[in-house]
Amino acid sequence: MNLSLHHITRPSSLKVNAPLLIMCHGYGSDENDLFSFAQELPEELFIISVRAPYPMQPYGNAWYAINFDANQNKWNDVEQAVGSRDTIANFIDEACAEYPVDKNNVTLLGFSQGTILSYAVALSYPEKVKNIIALSGYVSEDMIANNFEQKDVSHLDFYCSHGSVDQVIPVDWARKAPQFLNNLNIKNTYSEFPVGHGVAPQNFYEFKSWLEKRI
Repeated sequence: MNLSLHHITRPSSLKVNAPLLIMCHGYGSDENDLFSFAQELPEELFIISVRAPYPMQPYGNAWYAINFDANQNKWNDVEQAVGSRDTIANFIDEACAEYPVDKNNVTLLGFSQGTILSYAVALSYPEKVKNIIALSGYVSEDMIANNFEQKDVSHLDFYCSHGSVDQVIPVDWARKAPQFLNNLNIKNTYSEFPVGHGVAPQNFYEFKSWLEKRI
């Protein structure tokens, strides 16, 4: 079976019904970036790291284009983002059909642009996801399905974190996520670390511990 996104996997120690973790990298990166976490994460996880669909020059990939105008203001290609959101949602179904995993125990782990998409997938298709690890990103409401507030999101659980001196995505944008999730009565944890646009070791150990309690 050809799955819709290029990906690499780390099989689980379990032969059936393994909890599934899908990793979504940031803008300009690829599937190898977050996969470096895989060897440190619980062995019962079946881990899939996916590559975003839009190749960039000279290398790397994007989930959607970020365009700059003459004044260096940037804006997101929301149409591409919504397409990638739906591609990830379809990929979850494909992966659950292809691999020996538990479709009721799916975690999305995103970084930066991959986090923005993970928020959008989880809130648009809550029935496909259980846990979300949202690193260095923010909620972009224009990428979420219009009717998402009518869906059952009561089972979702988010771990959100950000660097307090992030020079790529302002920390103020990330700080809005807990309130947004609280308004929907969605469980969430939010942490900040004294780093830029990246994942500090303490941040890794915190989300690892958070995840271990939930799989």
